[in-house]
Amino acid sequence: MHLAYPAVLAALLFATGLYGVLARRNAILVLMSVELMLNAVNLNLVAFDVWLRDTLHAGQALTLFTIAIAAAEIGIGLAIVLMVYRNRGTSDVDRLRDTAERHEPGRPDEPTARPEVAA
Repeated sequence: MHLAYPAVLAALLFATGLYGVLARRNAILVLMSVELMLNAVNLNLVAFDVWLRDTLHAGQALTLFTIAIAAAEIGIGLAIVLMVYRNRGTSDVDRLRDTAERHEPGRPDEPTARPEVAA
């Protein structure tokens, strides 16, 4: 098999994932798009490993590490999304700011200067 077939497929997968990250509003769909991009990278790693006929199979070993990191990323990412959804009631990325910071109308963003304590 030629190297062009998996490389084109990986490029299409990566472009689809990139579009999903940039265009989607839902945090779960963004996480799925990141997973799609990581799978495109894995496909390239394995394809180039086979094409170069590497005796150490470094591409396949690196793919296993990438799969492990992706599994940890999706687990932690889903936990964060569920926590944000429980606290805020939405998983819309555009409506979320900082989980610890809520600005109220009429309240200044900067805290006032603290009075200095004389020693």
